[in-house]
Amino acid sequence: MADYVFESRVWLAGARPEVFEFFADPANLVRITPPSFHLRVLTAPDVLSAGDVLDLRMSWLGIPVGWRVFIREWDPPYRFVDVQVRGPYARWEHRHRFLEGDGGTWMEDRVTYRLPLGPIGRVAHALLVGRQLAAMWRYRTRRLEALIGSVSSPAA
Repeated sequence: MADYVFESRVWLAGARPEVFEFFADPANLVRITPPSFHLRVLTAPDVLSAGDVLDLRMSWLGIPVGWRVFIREWDPPYRFVDVQVRGPYARWEHRHRFLEGDGGTWMEDRVTYRLPLGPIGRVAHALLVGRQLAAMWRYRTRRLEALIGSVSSPAA
């Protein structure tokens, strides 16, 4: 089964070190995730670094789901990569890049993911998961504006 790729690029009105620091705090993951997911951080360090493991719990369509994430790459304040060790996806790799520009910070996300269950996973992606991921990122962008400051996205 082929991988899906989701990409996002937003400009945040904050200096790169401060924006990176915001994302290095696992508690902020809950603050930028839609409440409907009921995300909880079960175990995590106070501040992320290479090799850290986070255990998360969320609800997807009312079903509780555990999610273990490993911080595979860590290069503050430029980038980091988290990958799923155990959870709802057959593959999940999330690359975060932080670039100075236009008086603030451009944050680029690239999520490469695959759903389990072959043809059933493809149907689930077409009907729900792809749109759900895009909606999650729209919510995240609105929350970032409230928590960090002005946000803009390049025209699609």
